[in-house]
Amino acid sequence: MNIRSCLSKPGVAARRGALATALVASLLAPVAFATPMEDAYVAYTRGDYPTALKIFVPLAEQGNPDAEYSVGVIYSNGRGLPQSYVDAAKWFHRAADHGQAGAQYDLGVLFAKGQGVEQNLAEAAGWFRKAAEQGKVSAQYNLATLYSQGQGVGQDFAEAAKWFRRAAEQGDVDSQNRLAGLYLTGDGVPQDYAQAARWYRKAADQGDIDAQNELGSLYGRGRGVPQDLVEAYRWFDIAASRDAGTDFEAHDNAVRNRNTVAAKMTPEEIARAQKLAKDWKAN
Repeated sequence: MNIRSCLSKPGVAARRGALATALVASLLAPVAFATPMEDAYVAYTRGDYPTALKIFVPLAEQGNPDAEYSVGVIYSNGRGLPQSYVDAAKWFHRAADHGQAGAQYDLGVLFAKGQGVEQNLAEAAGWFRKAAEQGKVSAQYNLATLYSQGQGVGQDFAEAAKWFRRAAEQGDVDSQNRLAGLYLTGDGVPQDYAQAARWYRKAADQGDIDAQNELGSLYGRGRGVPQDLVEAYRWFDIAASRDAGTDFEAHDNAVRNRNTVAAKMTPEEIARAQKLAKDWKAN
């Protein structure tokens, strides 16, 4: 199961922009203008967890959705109190029932992983959907992944494509890559190499090594784009020059593909492709 499982920071979801503005404003204005939630978030970010909890918990008990979510995140991270996924799930559930998108997503993660609750992929999909419908990118990606794998929901590549597209249109690189793959194979969408190339390019431009390999292959074969060995070499070279990190297979594929293309090119073409690769910068 290839879902995202990172949890958010307290106070960020649904208020990230407002809180960031408040933190800047606090340097310029009297402290009295700060709200309790902002005070709690400032305390949390500087590691003063007891103070953060003293503010978050009463607000959460009064039904403040962002505070409920924040207490859940604190329990899940074990900051200022013992880590407890059971308590995290309880507070996420309260906030999720109040429509808090971050809590809906994180509750879905707990159900998907069986942390603090009994593992239930159908329940996870339901919470991911609620967050996805509010525009939460990671929830859209996870819901699409469940549809593509038929886990917790019936396998439905059209639904997978729908949710990958929504996240891809918000700039999510993994979703761009997965949507491109669906266009490449024709699963859930009409097979369309031009659309595959379009979405692979968006992911490749953000530095995704798999998308760079795929885009190079499309240029090398002339699928969805005019055949262009210089462009093919360029993208393989960009991928090959990346730090392999833990993705040794993708790195090795890029090296092999680059060498295969190079055997069909003139020295002048290789030099031009290498310059294009050197001048490339991720968006």
